[in-house]
Amino acid sequence: MARAREVPGFDCEEPFAAAAARVVELRAAELFAHSEGVLDLDDVERLHDMRVATRRLRAALEVFDSCFPRKRHRRALKRVKKLADALGERRDRDVAIEFLGGLEAETPEADRAGLAALVERLRAEQREANEALAPYVKPKRLKKLRRRLRKLVKEAKG
Repeated sequence: MARAREVPGFDCEEPFAAAAARVVELRAAELFAHSEGVLDLDDVERLHDMRVATRRLRAALEVFDSCFPRKRHRRALKRVKKLADALGERRDRDVAIEFLGGLEAETPEADRAGLAALVERLRAEQREANEALAPYVKPKRLKKLRRRLRKLVKEAKG
């Protein structure tokens, strides 16, 4: 008979809501761990890591929605979604710039000026997206989100 694999830190006898709270707590911690330096345009991986963490947190909140008080859950999820959207707007530009930069060596000389102009336009959009993201990653706003998520987790744990 096959044995169930044990996941470190999780107990198969643990109530579903308590497990949900622990998953959300873990995903939230990941999000906040990646928030430092996220506006740095020279290190786009920081933003990518925070975006991934935000998507994971959002998924956990959606999967475990029945474990949390409806109103508090809805408010937390709404704020996580807004943060994810703002991160996504910036990330789209980061990816496009990186992709086009990789094409430069293969681009015929006659087309390089056009490619450079496109990259410059994307860099301007990247800066605009970064400015739009800035309010969402201010320490005060992240602190409020952290507090909101802690309350949500605390209620689920009972």
